[in-house]
Amino acid sequence: MSHILEGLAGNLLVPTILFFVLGLTAAIVRSDLSIPDGAAKLMSIYLLLAIGFKGGHSFAAAGLHTEMVITLGLGVALSFALPFVAFGLLRVMTRLDSVNAAAVAGHYGSISIVTFVAASSLLELTGIAFSGYMVATAAAMEVPAILSALWLAHRFSGEGQAGSELYRDLLANGSILLLVGSFAIGAATGTKGMEMIAPFVVIPFTGVLCLFLLDMGLSAGRSLIANRHLLSAGLFGFGMLMPLLGALVALALAHAGGLPVGDRFLLAVLAASASYIAVPAAMGVALPRAESGVYLTLALGVTFPFNIMVGLPLYLWLAGL
Repeated sequence: MSHILEGLAGNLLVPTILFFVLGLTAAIVRSDLSIPDGAAKLMSIYLLLAIGFKGGHSFAAAGLHTEMVITLGLGVALSFALPFVAFGLLRVMTRLDSVNAAAVAGHYGSISIVTFVAASSLLELTGIAFSGYMVATAAAMEVPAILSALWLAHRFSGEGQAGSELYRDLLANGSILLLVGSFAIGAATGTKGMEMIAPFVVIPFTGVLCLFLLDMGLSAGRSLIANRHLLSAGLFGFGMLMPLLGALVALALAHAGGLPVGDRFLLAVLAASASYIAVPAAMGVALPRAESGVYLTLALGVTFPFNIMVGLPLYLWLAGL
């Protein structure tokens, strides 16, 4: 038991996670600490560009192979399937109607790119290798969950039909576009491209991520405080149970698929995370009757902090078993 606790503590005590804890603490004690909005936006752009470019560079070095196809397939399958699990749990654990349950469920099949970036940084800090194509897997998991959520809403409440405009907006989503575009540029330019911009995308990365997670801690804490009246005990419990279930399913599939430790961990993180950028925008258009205060607060105020402070070290330890 002691070696398990030591392993979890070692995974937790890294600067990125601790800066998030600092931001969360500052929000809880009502500190006036803040990061300017423009700076936070610039940091998010930098992180997406850097992780996408580094992933593309790694992919160019490794090339296309069977393991990549397996991983992408697992990611897409998880993104389609997990909203159905989430919907079932929500109908049992909470009093949400079908529309709100479907809207929340969609967030839990899609992914949090910030959680993914934090997980990638944790692997780098602990010296565990992972494949560059995991960035492509993250991008591929953004949209399928939204389609599942819309089907659930239409099946159980008659709402949720979407037109071509919604899908066009999803494909043009800034986060997805920047991540995929940076990945493509990194893959196209390969080693030469990395040599040219390594001082920009490699050396400052962890420091920028620490500042960004400090800001995310502030945002998560303040969102939870402001909207805590929207979260019942069942919803709060769901926000911590669902990521655990998603991670365990992903780890089982990754083990069966023969993925290495780093990739197993990242797939688990993707399956455990909840979107609070792309999916809320889609739900606002496709399911306007759903309560945004519920799904946003649950994803950002409960599941995101849980994953950063508890999930990441736990999933990394489980991935290494």
